[in-house]
Amino acid sequence: MPADTENLNLKQQFRAMAQGAQSLAVAYIGVVNGLFAALDRLGSGDSGAIAKAAGMDAGYARRWCDAAFAFEYLEADGEAFRLSKTGAAMLAGAPDTLMPLAINTVLNVHMAERAAGLMRTGERPGEAVMAERETVLPWFGPMLEANFARLFDETICPGVPVFSEIDARGGLVVDLGCGNGWYLRALARRCGAVKGLGLDGFEENVTQATRLAEQQGLGDRLRFVQGDAHKFSLDRPADLIVMNRALHHVWEGGIVPFIRRLRDNLRPGGAVAIWEPDWPSDRNALRAPAMRGLALQNLTEHVQGNHLLHADEIASAFAAEGFAPEIYRFSGGMEAIVVAARHETL
Repeated sequence: MPADTENLNLKQQFRAMAQGAQSLAVAYIGVVNGLFAALDRLGSGDSGAIAKAAGMDAGYARRWCDAAFAFEYLEADGEAFRLSKTGAAMLAGAPDTLMPLAINTVLNVHMAERAAGLMRTGERPGEAVMAERETVLPWFGPMLEANFARLFDETICPGVPVFSEIDARGGLVVDLGCGNGWYLRALARRCGAVKGLGLDGFEENVTQATRLAEQQGLGDRLRFVQGDAHKFSLDRPADLIVMNRALHHVWEGGIVPFIRRLRDNLRPGGAVAIWEPDWPSDRNALRAPAMRGLALQNLTEHVQGNHLLHADEIASAFAAEGFAPEIYRFSGGMEAIVVAARHETL
């Protein structure tokens, strides 16, 4: 193939990729400002009606409607808009919602911009960067819930024995880094005898988790508090401590003291269930399309003072501290649950 033809094809490929990013940026604005949801309630309406229903500025709403029409999220009949099939798929409650793609795309752009500037100095500002964009943080929990709740309900919970064991005996489940509480809510719906405590460092997440638990009739069994997972201490030992995509946030701060803190807050015979993306041991695996996002995530985690972990190194760290770990892998090996039981005599 001539070099000029090859370059033209490459440019066309990247223009298509750029247009995809632009499309998701338009979708993001509609998701976080409730514009898709407002039009869903209205059924049909002009930009002024959409702005009023969403509580947004009319000028911004008018320009957004044109952009959303251009990217085929909206259909139009004169000045009246309605959701297209793609627009309806951006609703947070839609089956197989596309909302997480829009949220994650803008989050990645924010984190990439921060990484680009921080590379000069080596600074790693920590988790505070998550709250630097006020529209992102409230949607981080819903994004994770939309991505992983079904996997937990249909595959992980039935496939990992510790969850049926805790259901049989009841007890206290503690979720460290609970976000919007989706993990505890999903577990509580399946396990009617358990009570749950969620801990998160962001007040926004705790408020959202508490509200959602109340709305779903779980407020009498689930409680959420703001706190630092590095320093937590329980009034009563837990039967099960769970962490979903949170262990890598404490790993570099000293994993041995943290594991010992987990052990000290577990009853004898209790267990820890760690859910993490499984960082591959072979770099070539990152070339698989499904894994590319994990490679970018590891870069953005570095900004926050973290790095992604391999399930075997998690299991080894717990074994070294007297736990009995088992590894369960899901989603073609991309997701791992490490269940580490505390020995009865410790």
